[in-house]
Amino acid sequence: SRIGRLHVVTDTDLQARFSHADLALLTVRGGADTVQFRHKRASMRARWAALDPTAEACRAAGVALVVDDHVDLALAVGAGVHLGQTDLPVGVARRILGPDATVGATATTADAARAAEAAGASYIGFGPIFATASKADPDPVTGLAGLAEAVAAVSVPVVAIGGITLGRVAAVLGAGAWGVAVLSAVVCAADVEAATAAFREAVDAAAGSHR
Repeated sequence: SRIGRLHVVTDTDLQARFSHADLALLTVRGGADTVQFRHKRASMRARWAALDPTAEACRAAGVALVVDDHVDLALAVGAGVHLGQTDLPVGVARRILGPDATVGATATTADAARAAEAAGASYIGFGPIFATASKADPDPVTGLAGLAEAVAAVSVPVVAIGGITLGRVAAVLGAGAWGVAVLSAVVCAADVEAATAAFREAVDAAAGSHR
């Protein structure tokens, strides 16, 4: 599958030490195989200014980039997109970006995951698996049982998100997830590159024992 197993979500709200591009460089060096650009509160022009060098960093490293929410920005940098439940529908994004683009979709239930796959999603971002502090009004947690149910419902990769810590990686992949998306556990770590490398190791170890 072209879908990465370790997605790091960039953020400049929870931390202010690094730009999105800096985070991309550090996490790619640490072994992230997908960078998810998430810049919630800003003008479109400011988002673009942050995204452009991030896309450059990912391109140079040969690592996949997905842009949260914004199909136009994804198109502008030749990236994939990750759509939340209030963004453009998956089918519309697919029409804009083309048949080969990566179009991820957030789902919080097995039914929503099934619908996203039917609409043409490349992968499902499923969660929150555990309680998360990085969203203002998170959906109810699904737990590992909810994750396993979603995995059983679809044939595309399921990437688990929400409160994913290093110690939870094995259980999450054990429940059938293809990979994990991490935010605060990496971007707020004292050493971003080292934190990413630790996740990479945990994901590879867990994937090796389940595949």
